[in-house]
Amino acid sequence: MSDSATESRAKWWQRLTGGLKRTSSALGGAITDLVSKRKLDADTIADIKDILIRADLGLDTADRIGDALAEGRHDKAISPAEVSAVVAAEVEKVLAPVARPLVIDAAHKPFIILVAGVNGSGKTTTIGKLAAKFRGEGRIVMLAAGDTFRAAAIDQLKIWGQRTGAAVIAREPGADAAGLVFDAVRAAKDRGVDVLLVDTAGRLQNRTELMDELHKVVRVMKKVDASAPHAVLLVLDATVGQNALSQVEIFSKVVGVTGLVMTKLDGTARGGILVAIAAKFKVPVHFVGVGESVDDLAPFSADDFARAIAGIDA
Repeated sequence: MSDSATESRAKWWQRLTGGLKRTSSALGGAITDLVSKRKLDADTIADIKDILIRADLGLDTADRIGDALAEGRHDKAISPAEVSAVVAAEVEKVLAPVARPLVIDAAHKPFIILVAGVNGSGKTTTIGKLAAKFRGEGRIVMLAAGDTFRAAAIDQLKIWGQRTGAAVIAREPGADAAGLVFDAVRAAKDRGVDVLLVDTAGRLQNRTELMDELHKVVRVMKKVDASAPHAVLLVLDATVGQNALSQVEIFSKVVGVTGLVMTKLDGTARGGILVAIAAKFKVPVHFVGVGESVDDLAPFSADDFARAIAGIDA
């Protein structure tokens, strides 16, 4: 690995571990308090499971880790470092099957990516970062400002378009979102665009009328390209914890989520929820975001994420 690659890797690891500090500190502190005073009996394992569940890892993963800890260690002393190693290993086993890259299939031109999520999850910023990534790969990119409710979202997407050299299709605030997306898909086809990224209005998953509108956007898209959208990314805010589970469930039912992007992995994040989501839904996780800059969106690594949650150094 070159010096610059090593430095870049170190910076990324620092940001990721910093982002997951809330989870790793809560886990590490509670587990240390527990196992430094007790042997690993059934009660201790039950208490460790409770700690894991409180860290949002989910019941299935907590049971899995509890079983792994109990194997061959019953009624023996165990160090916090040993527990952390087991946590990291078992979490990685849960995450490894979903850690999959977002593949742009050149057979679809344009390759249409619909980006959805609740209010404030970071959709528009994520689109900008993805546009920068695809432009860096030499692709022709177009952005569709489908969040027609918010003037700020339209302006933000236009800025990202200027910054990345991507074309932007936008209308006045309040315009019909489905109509705009219809025009964007046609324009992308006419202009030979490689990737069309479609922003959508943030919507709470329990607002039926807004979810119906999102479904309408997909229906209208299919009038121009029956195979569209070719990817549906759900952007999840890492600070929301358990609410993310219902977001994945409901958005998947409405628009068929094909992959996840987890944003806002900062010091307030409850990143353990991604483990619970992976265990329950098996939806691919493509990227995680740890900040506002373009470089702060990185491909998801099960190994890195598992070790960062467990508080294990790189």
